Amino acid sequence: MSRLGERESGFLSTGPRGIFRRTLPAAEPDSGHRMVRVLGLGQLTLIGVGAIIGAGIFSLAGAVARDIAGPAVLLSFLIAGVASLCSAFAYAEFTGLVPRAGSSYTYGAAVLGEIVGWVIGWDLLLEYTAIVAAVSIGMSGYVGFLLDDIGVHLPAWALGAPGTGAGHKIDLVAVLICLGVAWLLNRGTKTSSRVDVVLTVIKIAIVLLVVIVGITKVQSANLSPFMPFGFDGAVAGASTVFFAVFGYDALSTAAEESLEARRNLPKAMMLSLGICMVLYVLACIVLTGMVGYQQVDPARGFSAAFEAVGLGGVGTIVAIGAVLGIVTVSFSFMMGASRLWYALSRDGLMPRWFGGLHPRRRVPHRATWLIGGASAVLAGLLPVREAAELTNIGVLLAFVIVSAAVIVLRYRSPDLPRGFKCPGMPIVPLIGIGFSIWLMTFLKAETWWRLGVWLVLGLVIYAGYGYRNARKVSPGGSVDLANLPD
Repeated sequence: MSRLGERESGFLSTGPRGIFRRTLPAAEPDSGHRMVRVLGLGQLTLIGVGAIIGAGIFSLAGAVARDIAGPAVLLSFLIAGVASLCSAFAYAEFTGLVPRAGSSYTYGAAVLGEIVGWVIGWDLLLEYTAIVAAVSIGMSGYVGFLLDDIGVHLPAWALGAPGTGAGHKIDLVAVLICLGVAWLLNRGTKTSSRVDVVLTVIKIAIVLLVVIVGITKVQSANLSPFMPFGFDGAVAGASTVFFAVFGYDALSTAAEESLEARRNLPKAMMLSLGICMVLYVLACIVLTGMVGYQQVDPARGFSAAFEAVGLGGVGTIVAIGAVLGIVTVSFSFMMGASRLWYALSRDGLMPRWFGGLHPRRRVPHRATWLIGGASAVLAGLLPVREAAELTNIGVLLAFVIVSAAVIVLRYRSPDLPRGFKCPGMPIVPLIGIGFSIWLMTFLKAETWWRLGVWLVLGLVIYAGYGYRNARKVSPGGSVDLANLPD
């Protein structure tokens, strides 16, 4: 065999036997194995907003303000938002080019190779599941606030994960939320997305209520000192709240259920991130301006703050809105995780059974219930900060890969038909890469170890099953994205 032939067919090549072959399977020809396109621009934007605004502002912002950043939690969100925006441009270019389910997994496999796609897809399965758990934990604090208001008190063992309080054994409310969202998603995409849109509108109205009423109770003395933990505290806070500003990542997994995906998905990403960043900045000012950062309740955030300034009724309304609104975050990311699992199974990297669609509702029902169960276990047994950090490290890694891939593809294939082009190439995606790596350095060593163990397990699965089976499902070498149909 010639030296060229060895390079094209070797294990480390982009040829049929190579782990770096670039893969992008065609859409399912059989309607029985294909999801239904029902989501327009408005629904996609609201799903994006629903994924972004949730426990990050209603619960985690309070924990970060009190223990990590103080009033500079505002800067934490802005730093995270800048990093997220740079990567959002890269995601938008890919969604306008490759309208396939799978998000970062699909983009990585199509540009950098099958093994890169698998690593990031396996990583995101864990991260999306952890996000659902984290936001469900955040929601359980507000449910407890409402139950206390009506005189219902759960037993101590059901109030939180072990180590979060006296007698705590499991966060029962968070467990039930995860399982309830799985049930809702299995009602079908059209039905569940309608419920999600209604809840998202309610959530936006609640955040506006928080800003409009809360701004009248802001006292400038509460905002001083602005950075009690220093600038490092603001940056450390950004690494913790990061999962609150990247909902568009889960949005991109719905490409095969979107109408005019190449045009609508990039627009929905930009719109949803822009709307949410404005609301985040205003809400952070209100939260740390109504009460001193030392008095912020990390579990009940805004509700406790309004109660402290004599507006208990508003606090109750906010708690109701937070409960309904955080459901939309769980919805978006559990939807993303199940669609990612569907893509991995469709492509042969995991058994096809996991990605099977319900015969009538056309949703990956098995994957949804499995993710619902796994997130329920994490939500019941982990504190919210640990679940959030487990989420962030994987998503930041995905941002690095997607930002690198968009640079590679722009220079490798500049003439591909793109529905959206990342501006400032290559500076903007390089900034996204730099920000993401920087934020990753602020995460705890335990978080890195957990990610490492999970990725090693994923490589074992790829070596033992995925590598061989993927070549049965999709034989041949690297694909040509120029030939991708609409």
